[in-house]
Amino acid sequence: MAMEMEAASALGVAGTGKHGHGGHDAHASTCANCRAALTGPFCHLCGQHSHVHKSLLHLGEEVLHGILHFDAKGWRTLPMLVARPGELTRRYIDGQRTRFVSPLALFLFLVFFLFFVASLSSGPTRVNISDPASKAEARAEFVREVEQAKAALRAVGEGGQAEAKAELAGAEKLLELFDQTGGAGSERRWFSSNKFTIKTPWPALDAAVKHAAENPALTMYKLKSSGAKFSFLLVPISLPFLWLLFFWRRGVTMYDHAVFSLYSLSFMALMFALVFVIGAAGSGVVAGAVLFFVPPVHMFLQLRGAYALSRGEALWRTVALLCMAGVVFLLYMALILLLSVA
Repeated sequence: MAMEMEAASALGVAGTGKHGHGGHDAHASTCANCRAALTGPFCHLCGQHSHVHKSLLHLGEEVLHGILHFDAKGWRTLPMLVARPGELTRRYIDGQRTRFVSPLALFLFLVFFLFFVASLSSGPTRVNISDPASKAEARAEFVREVEQAKAALRAVGEGGQAEAKAELAGAEKLLELFDQTGGAGSERRWFSSNKFTIKTPWPALDAAVKHAAENPALTMYKLKSSGAKFSFLLVPISLPFLWLLFFWRRGVTMYDHAVFSLYSLSFMALMFALVFVIGAAGSGVVAGAVLFFVPPVHMFLQLRGAYALSRGEALWRTVALLCMAGVVFLLYMALILLLSVA
């Protein structure tokens, strides 16, 4: 009898199109996302819930869920990234993917966070030019930057308008600051009327460096706007150097190096964001101490845990990796100079 009543109850719920929790309409036959036949409260193909809410209240609930969903993975990943980076890297390489934020997603998020903090903590860019000819040339450069930003805004679709508008606003603000402060005062950033030359095997790089040296305020603006955009270049630049540290060891793949590199760069982005905040608070000595002591310790811990190294093996690789990091940074700066200034 009880079984018959349960069956009747189930038929009643199906007939009225209800889920039985809150009386909301449900699409009980097919998934609204992929149109697969539903056999339960979630689609067995795409994982979407069979019940699709359509209310403003649920929209806010989804925002909270997104934050708390990051909490489920993010607050498990971030402490390990800081305190146990080697274990985090090794566990992700070994296949524990659902417990942690993927290295690429974490890298992109923390790079965006870094440049957001940097934009808030840095003061306004100011210039000082005594030579009228150089001042006119510099202003023409700022005007050209504004026109390029306007053209980029017209060219992009709705999806990219937010970034294009932000770049246009930054270019216009820089031109405004130039007009207000471009001739007097002791400013933080200077345009140099001196001729600057550099000779390398790459003429394009020589021209980009010369242009940057003669227009440092404009260059700093472009580097800020391009740094996050081209940050992904750090990974392919880093991989060959990591390969050199382990090329004779069997079982170590480029995938391992990519995961190591992304988690390492994610930590460095988080650390630099903290350094910007400390520096903006007026604690320059503390910020310098963080920059000097933290990266070697973190590299040592990550190398030892990720690649199962002894202390000696991890130590010499840490020294080598610190030197390589300087080379990687210089190559990265040269590349974004070529891409954003030249």
